[in-house]
Amino acid sequence: MLDRKKAWSILNEYTTNPALIRHALCVESAMRHYARHFSEDEAYWAVAGLMHDFDYETYPRAPEHTEEGGKILLQAGADQELIDAIKSHTPWNRESYPRNTLMRKALFAVDELCGFIFAAALVRPERMGGMKPKSIVKKMKQRSFAAAVSRDDIREGAELLHLELNEHIAHCIEAIASIADELGLTAKTEPGEN
Repeated sequence: MLDRKKAWSILNEYTTNPALIRHALCVESAMRHYARHFSEDEAYWAVAGLMHDFDYETYPRAPEHTEEGGKILLQAGADQELIDAIKSHTPWNRESYPRNTLMRKALFAVDELCGFIFAAALVRPERMGGMKPKSIVKKMKQRSFAAAVSRDDIREGAELLHLELNEHIAHCIEAIASIADELGLTAKTEPGEN
């Protein structure tokens, strides 16, 4: 099995962009949170989240992204289910790697949403502090905000997990808030300061 220490080493070998590292940490945290929520293996799900885009900087285009990464992960000792779950989060692999397991559904569900929540936190003085699902839903309606993030994927992810959108967002906010210090997403000012 690919443990967190080895996964972290591989991630840093293939990824130098700090934004991609932070995204990996957000998705790792969200996957750990959902594993706990669904009584699944937290360490295993967390590694899937951490590694889901580790090859993106080297292989940014389909189908190399995840396919080449899968080969690297197999050589590193990852099992096939972990690799297939990672492959399932991309739109071009949907038929070959359907989202038919809870881990695959969760990974797809948290990927875009974590990016969106992170972007929303960056424009708030409080960062992650006091963030509510309604503020994320409101931002989702602003097409110009984080325009590259698929709102449809966020909604589909909630449906795959059989959760209301606000509930899904609340879970991901809680997960990201739990590592806010590590991500640099703590308040820029004290409450009440301008």
